[in-house]
Amino acid sequence: MKNDHIFALDIGTRSVTGIILEKHESNYTLVDYCVKEHQVRSMLDGQIHNVVEVAEVIKQVKETLEITNGPLHHVCVAAAGRSLKTITSTATLELDHKPITDLETIKHLELSAVHAAQYKIATIESDHDYSNYYCVGYSVLHYKIDDATIGSLIDQSGQTASVDIIATFLPKVVVESLLSALTRADLEMEALTLEPIAAIQVLIPDSMRRLNVALVDIGAGTSDIAITSNGTVAAYGMVPVAGDEITEAVSDTYLLDFPKAEETKRLIVTEGQATVTDILGFESTINYENLVTDINESITKLAKAVAEEILQLNGTPPKAVMLVGGGSQTPEFTTKLASLLQLPANRVAIRDIDAIQSLQKTENLPIGPDFVTPIGIAIAAKQNPIHYISIGVNEKVIRMFEMKQLTIGDCLVHAGIEINKLYGKPGMASMITVNGKTITLPGEFGNPPTILLNGEQATVETAVNNGDSITIEKGADGKTPQLKLTELIGDLPSSRIWYNDKSYELKTTYYVNNHVQQENYIVQDRDQIRLVTPRTIKDFLIAQKATIPSDRPFDVFVNNEKVQLGLEAVQITVNGKPESLSYKLKEHDRVNLLSKNKPTVMTLLEQMKKDYYHQIHITFNNKTVAMKRPKLAIKRGNDVLDVSNELRVNDRLMIEEKTIEPFIFQDVFRYVDIDLTNANGKFTIMINEEPSTFYETIQNGDRLAIVWH
Repeated sequence: MKNDHIFALDIGTRSVTGIILEKHESNYTLVDYCVKEHQVRSMLDGQIHNVVEVAEVIKQVKETLEITNGPLHHVCVAAAGRSLKTITSTATLELDHKPITDLETIKHLELSAVHAAQYKIATIESDHDYSNYYCVGYSVLHYKIDDATIGSLIDQSGQTASVDIIATFLPKVVVESLLSALTRADLEMEALTLEPIAAIQVLIPDSMRRLNVALVDIGAGTSDIAITSNGTVAAYGMVPVAGDEITEAVSDTYLLDFPKAEETKRLIVTEGQATVTDILGFESTINYENLVTDINESITKLAKAVAEEILQLNGTPPKAVMLVGGGSQTPEFTTKLASLLQLPANRVAIRDIDAIQSLQKTENLPIGPDFVTPIGIAIAAKQNPIHYISIGVNEKVIRMFEMKQLTIGDCLVHAGIEINKLYGKPGMASMITVNGKTITLPGEFGNPPTILLNGEQATVETAVNNGDSITIEKGADGKTPQLKLTELIGDLPSSRIWYNDKSYELKTTYYVNNHVQQENYIVQDRDQIRLVTPRTIKDFLIAQKATIPSDRPFDVFVNNEKVQLGLEAVQITVNGKPESLSYKLKEHDRVNLLSKNKPTVMTLLEQMKKDYYHQIHITFNNKTVAMKRPKLAIKRGNDVLDVSNELRVNDRLMIEEKTIEPFIFQDVFRYVDIDLTNANGKFTIMINEEPSTFYETIQNGDRLAIVWH
C-alpha cells in the first residue's frame, strides 16, 4: 500500500466494511472499498464474541482489497460506541445555608460523583476491580439544592447541594478482542478511535463542536448515540432497537421471509415501491405510503426508543440530531424523531458521505449514510488517534486511555483519589434559630486541596500530557463563620414562588431578635431570626392583577365552531396539595390553578355524537372478528390527536372525515393468526361459502374462510 493511503475497517454487527483512502494535504479521495457480511452471529452489540470468525471475515475483506491495492499490513479501526457503559451517580455537599461561591468547588463535587460511578461500575466485576474500565467522559444531568433541581449552584443557599452525573466507561476487553482479531488476520492496529467520534470528526467541523448535537448511528441490531457539547463528546448510549426491527415489521405485515423483507424495505425507500410475492404465493405492489401506514407502529417504537435515550443522556433535547447508518433511512423516521424531541423537522437530518467536506467527490463513491462511519474511522483515527499515556499521581504511576484531552481531574478519578476527602475541616460552628428552627452554622469551609502539575499550581481542569507528574495535598482548615443575612438566606432581598410554573418575587422582611435588620447584618451566635412574607394567595393574585378563580365554561372550538363541554371547576394547589385563597405563601411554594375536569377527545366526540371508528364484524373460520379503522382525522395545530388525548379550555381543533377504503379479504390477517403447521396441499379462499380472492371486498356480517384440500 502506498504511503499516502489509509486502510480502515468498520467491524459491525452484520458486516465488515474495508475502506482505502488517499490523502492529499487536508483532503481525501476514496480509492477502494469492500463489504463482507458475517456468515455466523460472531458480533453482538458491537462486542466481538467469536474472534476466529470475525478474523476470517476481516481477512476476506483485506485479501479482496489487496488484489488491486497491494499488500495491507496496518489498519485504522474503531471501538463501537455501543460497547461503552454509562453509569449515573450522585455526590452531595453539606452547605448548611452557606452558598458555594467558586466553580472549582462545583468541579470537585462533579468529580466526586464520577468517583462514585467508578465504584458502582466496579461492582459489575467479580473482583471489584474498576481498572478493567476506562472513564472516557461524563456530563452533568442535574444540579440540586435540597433535592430541588436548579440551573447553577453558584450563590444558591440550602442545607445540601448535590449533582447528578452520567459517566461513560469503555471495557478493556473490547480493545483486547479487537486486537486479537486483527492479529489473526495478519494486521497491525495503526490507530484507534470510537465510532461515534469518527462520524462526528467528519460531519461536524471544529467551529461547530461547541453545539449540543446528537449523532445517531442506526445499524442492524442497535442504534448507537453520541452527544456533543462544549467541544467534546459528552455522553454515549445504545438502544437495542434498529433496522432489523423495521425489517421484521415488513416481514410480518406482508408475509415475507426476513431476507425478502429486507430487500423490499430497501427497494421501497430507494425507488418508491416494490412488487413482492408473499409466502402464500400472492403478488402485490407496495408503495411508500402503504409501507409508512402499515408499519407505523414499529417506526414509532424505534423513534421513541432513540428519543428517550437522547433525553436520558442529554437531560434536555439537543439543538439538532444527525442520523447515519442504513437504518436511518427508515421511512418518516426523521419526522417522528423531531416531533418526539420537540424540534423543528429540519433539525433532524440524515447525513451521507456528501456531507464529509474533506472527501473529494469521485464517481466511485458509494451512496447513502452507511459509509459515513467507515470513512470517518479512516480520517479520525489518523487525525486524532487514541493513545495510552503514563501519569504520576503522588508518586504512583497510572496508565490511561487517551480518548480525549485528559485533565488532572480524570487522573485523580483513575487513581482512586476521592478529592472531597482532601478538603480542610470547617471552622467552629454557631447555633442560630431561623423561623423557630434551630440550625447549626458551620464555620468557613476548609480550603480545597492544593494541586501541582510538574511543580506548578494547577486545577482539576488543567490538561495533562504523557509523563506529567501530579501532586495533590490536603487543604487548610476553615475559620469561624462570618455570615451576612444574605449569605445565610441567599443573596436575594426577596423570597420567590412559582405560579403556574413561572417564577415571581415576594419581598421579605428580616427580623433578628425581634428587630428589623438589613440584609448585610452579620449573623451572631444564638441569634433568633424570622423571615416574614405577609402574603396570601389572594393577595398575590390581586397584586398580579390576575383573575380570582371561579367556575367558567369548558369550551372548545371544532372547525371554528364552539362546542360546550360543561363548567370548568378550578382548583388551587400549593406544592401539589389543595389549598384556599387564604393560604399564606412560603419560600419556593409552587402555586397552580388546575381544572378538576380532564375531558378527552372521546368526551368531545360523544358530546358531538360522532363515531371515531369505522367498524365491521365478520367471521373467519367460524370465529367472530371485529375489524376497524379510524374514520376521523383530528388535529390541534400540527399535533395529530387520538381519542385518549386530554383537551384544554378553548382548544382549537380540526376534525375531518377520512376517505374510508372498503375492507378486503387480505385485511383479516391483521386481526387473526393462521397456523400453517399442518397445512398441506392447496387452499381455496371463501366468502359466504363462495370461492373468492384475497382482494375481494368484504362487508359487515360476511363469513370468511380458508379451506385446505
